[in-house]
Amino acid sequence: MSEIINRVSKSSIVTLNLEEIYPREPRLIFDIKPFLFQELILKEKDFRAALKEVDWSLYEGKWVAINCSVDAILPNWAFLLVATYLNPIARGVVIGGLDTLEEHISNFCIDSLNVEDFRDRPVVVKGCSDLPIPLYAYGQVISLIQPVAKSIMYGEPCSTVPLYKKPKD
Repeated sequence: MSEIINRVSKSSIVTLNLEEIYPREPRLIFDIKPFLFQELILKEKDFRAALKEVDWSLYEGKWVAINCSVDAILPNWAFLLVATYLNPIARGVVIGGLDTLEEHISNFCIDSLNVEDFRDRPVVVKGCSDLPIPLYAYGQVISLIQPVAKSIMYGEPCSTVPLYKKPKD
């Protein structure tokens, strides 16, 4: 009887698992709505005073999206003022909704990757994940590694779907 050899583990395939680099910290929304007069009008003096009373420690180390859940016309500086309170303590801040926040987090994670780890190597982008990694993140990964990878596959190293193969020169 011959020895069973795991060819997948002996290959030069690199597995890129976004779940390993994707942050797990909570995502929060800072809604400006409660700071508006009759949920419609921003009074600058009252708004500034109210922001000074917020317990900002609730946002420490978390990812925060700043938005307004009512259809009020707000000056841009209102969002920016909130950001000045959050930036020193939050893990990351965006102005927009949770979708915008997830795109920001995706970019943050993908920027941490070293493209040289994938140069001239077959890459498997791991498909199964316990975290809800947005499709946007996968698109960004492909944009990053396609120029350097020998090939790109999706799934698990033992069962993949081929996506790209670098043309021979």
